[in-house]
Amino acid sequence: QVQLLESGGGSGQSGGSLRLSCAASGFTLNRHCMGWFRQAPGKAREGVGNINADGRITYADSVEGRFTISQDAAKNTVYLQMNSLQSEDTAMYYCAAEVAYLPCLGDYAAGRGLDYWGQGTQVTVST
Repeated sequence: QVQLLESGGGSGQSGGSLRLSCAASGFTLNRHCMGWFRQAPGKAREGVGNINADGRITYADSVEGRFTISQDAAKNTVYLQMNSLQSEDTAMYYCAAEVAYLPCLGDYAAGRGLDYWGQGTQVTVST
């Protein structure tokens, strides 16, 4: 059974940092394409960034230069380091992955076409 489990959310100050983790079981993350997504109340889900099975990483314009995706293959975990937090970063954050190998088939801007999702972790940024 495949499970993705996010952790590391919480409250942060504007300008501060948080690190989210996405730990996988029953699924080898670094062999598949996966991404981070977020959804704020009343807003559509949006992609934050994604990492391909070949290690290439892409970020949304809104987080480019502030957020960093990395992975630890030994721990089967992908991280989202969030620096210079802004109030606009307040949202529920999810990790998701697809079964397919390269090429990535999912829509990583909107979070469509991915096969496995975590339950989410809340990030709240206060000014």
